[in-house]
Amino acid sequence: MTTSTEHHAVSDSLIAYQGEPGANSHLACLEACPDRTPQACNTFDDAFAAVTSGRAALAMIPIDNSVAGRVADIHRLMQVSELFIVGEHFRRITHHLMAIPGTPVGELRRVASHIHALGQCRRIVAELGLEPVPVADTAGAAAAVARSGDRSTAAIASAEAAEIHGLEVLRSGIEDDEHNTTRFVLLSAQPSDPPPDGTAAITSLLFPVRNVPAALFKALGGFATNGVNMTKLESYVDGSFNVAEFHVDVEGRPTDRNVRLALDELGFFTSSLRILGVYASAPARRDLASRPRDSAPT
Repeated sequence: MTTSTEHHAVSDSLIAYQGEPGANSHLACLEACPDRTPQACNTFDDAFAAVTSGRAALAMIPIDNSVAGRVADIHRLMQVSELFIVGEHFRRITHHLMAIPGTPVGELRRVASHIHALGQCRRIVAELGLEPVPVADTAGAAAAVARSGDRSTAAIASAEAAEIHGLEVLRSGIEDDEHNTTRFVLLSAQPSDPPPDGTAAITSLLFPVRNVPAALFKALGGFATNGVNMTKLESYVDGSFNVAEFHVDVEGRPTDRNVRLALDELGFFTSSLRILGVYASAPARRDLASRPRDSAPT
């Protein structure tokens, strides 16, 4: 029989992610939390539930991609979940075209992958005249191709997925944008302590605005007048299509004077305010901000 102490010892070592081994979420776990054991989950709902139930201490969840935008379903889950953002991780995404060993490219007819990966590799899909087949995740596509033995179907996934599932990489680095990057957030059942003074911090907020003219302009005005930099603004609509809710990321902590004043002003234009997390800004933010902007992918 497992005691409660033993249960927590096991769960505290696990970090949940959606997908199969070799998925980019799995690789992000290994990069950001090498001291924890990645736990594969079939869906994002399952990954959230693993943390909510205590089966895992953390979840590694992709939230935005520099090419494809926000990751579907995550905005819905963040709204209804009681989990907190306790960290962020940026991962450069490199996609590879893979198939059953010995398959010539000319024999391919279809390519399977996550919808975002397919969207990030439009050029080669069009060049080879392949039918795109959306599936749950990139590594799952590789696993399915390997199981089927179908030489007419390729997968787009990581090099690690090709190795795990015994596939041959036919083309490497096939993404349209050479700086294709996904931002992941680390979720926990408990909020983290704010990073110490002197450490760059991000505060994530969730709030609705009142259904009045210029409500968003007024709600966000306090951030501008108090010199608070906003790094994310994402909108959601409620079931009535009359009230908008917003996920906002700003630089700083609620205890910083300028952020505190901005939040005080925000309070006049919203009926509720939820702080999703206060956490250290990943060093990759500075690196990404300083790189030259690429031309839009075609």
